[in-house]
Amino acid sequence: MPATAAARWAAAAGVVAVAAGVVVGELVAALVSPALSPMTAVGGAVIDAVPPAVKDWAVSAFGTADKLALLVGMGLAIAALAALAGLLEWRRRYAGFAVISIFGVVGLVAVLGRAQASGNAMVLPLLAAAAAILVLRWLMSRLRDWDAASVAVPAPSAAAPAPSAAAASPAQAGRRRFLQALGGGAVVAAVGGGLAAALRGAAAGVSEFRSKLALPAAASPAPPVPAGAALNLDGISPLVTPNRDFYRIDTALTVPAVDPDSWVLKVTGMVEREIELDFATLLSKPMIERHVTIACVSNEVGGDLIGNALWLGWPVRELLAMAGPRSGADMVLSRSKDGWTAGTPLEVLTDDRDALIAVGMNGEPLPLEHGFPVRLVVPGLYGYVSATKWLTELKVTRFADDVGYWTPRGWSERGPIKTSSRIDVPRSGRPVRAGTVAFGGVAWAQHTGIGKVELRVNRGPWQAVELAPGISRDTWYQWQLSVPLTPGQYEIQVRATDLNGAPQIEDRARVAPDGATGFHTIRVDVTP
Repeated sequence: MPATAAARWAAAAGVVAVAAGVVVGELVAALVSPALSPMTAVGGAVIDAVPPAVKDWAVSAFGTADKLALLVGMGLAIAALAALAGLLEWRRRYAGFAVISIFGVVGLVAVLGRAQASGNAMVLPLLAAAAAILVLRWLMSRLRDWDAASVAVPAPSAAAPAPSAAAASPAQAGRRRFLQALGGGAVVAAVGGGLAAALRGAAAGVSEFRSKLALPAAASPAPPVPAGAALNLDGISPLVTPNRDFYRIDTALTVPAVDPDSWVLKVTGMVEREIELDFATLLSKPMIERHVTIACVSNEVGGDLIGNALWLGWPVRELLAMAGPRSGADMVLSRSKDGWTAGTPLEVLTDDRDALIAVGMNGEPLPLEHGFPVRLVVPGLYGYVSATKWLTELKVTRFADDVGYWTPRGWSERGPIKTSSRIDVPRSGRPVRAGTVAFGGVAWAQHTGIGKVELRVNRGPWQAVELAPGISRDTWYQWQLSVPLTPGQYEIQVRATDLNGAPQIEDRARVAPDGATGFHTIRVDVTP
C-alpha cells in the first residue's frame, strides 16, 4: 500500500476511534451523570479559560450562536488531534494511544473543575479514552493486515504475467475488512451520538414537567401597560420581547437540566438563619409580576443583547429578610446549577426595586435556556452581576471576601446598566426613498427611566423625538421621529437623557470592564 494512502487511512481510523470514545462517554453520562459529561466539562473549562477579549469577540462575531460556534470549533479541534493520533499510531505503536490517554486526562481535569463533578462523572473521561484506544487498536490491526497483504503480493513486471484473481484476493480481502470496520465504526458512532442526545433529554424529563406546570396567579399583578407605549412602526423592537427572540448569553455549553422536584434554593453565609426553599414552597409564596428590561454587559452600542419581558416571581428582599443578613454584609453571591456565580450588591436586593426570584417569563414557566425552573431578575444591573439562571444558592457575604465569575476575569465588581438608546429603523446601510423618512427605536435607563430622546442628522442640531410612555422606569421606551430627507448620504445619531437629567455618555468605550458607551450611529442612503 502506498505510504500516503496508508497515512490517510490511519488518520481516518483515529477520527472514527476518538468519535466512538466520545460517544461512549456521552452515552454513559446520559445514564449516570446527565448534568455533566466529558464534552460539556471540557467546553465549560474552555469557556472559563478564554480571556475576556476572546469572549467579547465571540459574542460580537456569533451573538447568541456562540455556544454552537464553540461546539463546532471543539469538534474540529478534536477531529484534527484524533487524526494525528491515528497517524502517530500507524508510524509508531502506542504513540497514538498516548495521545488519546492525554485526551482522557484533560477530560478528567475538566470534570474535576466543574461544580457538578461527582464520582460517576469522574470515571467518564477515562472510560471514553479507553473505548477510543480499543477501537483504534482494532482498526489499526485491520489496516496493518491490509498493508501486509498488499506487500505480500509482488508488483507485476513487464516480463511476468499479470497476477491471477486468486493471487490478488488477500489484499482485496484485507482492504474490504478494514473499510467495513471503519465504516461500521463511523455508523455506530453516529447512531450512538443520536441515542446519547435522546437519552440525555429523556433522563431529565424537565421539558415535560415544564409543559405541565401551571404557574400561580400573581398576588400583585403587573401594572397595566400605558396607552401608546407600543408604537405602530414597522421594524421597531416589540415593547415586550417574545421568549423565542430573547437573547441568551451565559457560560453553559449545554442547558442544565434541573429537576424541579429535587431543586432546592439555599440561603447561606452571613445570615442569622440559613434557609432551604424547595420549588413547591416557592410557588406557594405571594408572587408579583413586573415588566423588567435586562441587558448583557457585552451589548455593543446599538446591539441586541437586551430584551424586555414580563417576569413572575417572589421578591428577593422577602427571602433575605427571613434569613436576616448580618451587619457588615454587602454582597450576595448567587450560584447557578452549573457553578457560575454572580456578585450582587446586597442593597439592590433589599431595596424597593422588584428584584425577583423568577419562575415565569411572559406568562409561561421560564424556558429551559432562560433558567428553568428558577432564576434571578434584578432591575438596573447588567446580567453578569445579577441575572443568575438555574439558581441554587444565595450566599450573603462581602465584596472583600468573595467574587463572582467575571470579576477575576477583568470585569468590574458592580455593573449598573448605562443609559443608552438604539435606532431600529431604518437599518444602517439600507437605502430609503427620498421624502419623509421614519426613524424609530428604543432607549433605556433601567431603574431610573428615560426623560427624553433626541436625534440628529449629519451632526446638526438635536431634534426631540416622540417618546412613548414607558411601562415603568425598569423597562425600555420606544421612540419615533419623521425627518424629511432629500437624496444623498446621511449620518444619523441618537442620544437619551434619563429622568434625572443625566445625558447618555457620548465618548465611545468598549464593553469591558463595565459596559459600552457612545451614541448609536447609522448611515442612511437616500435615493430619489
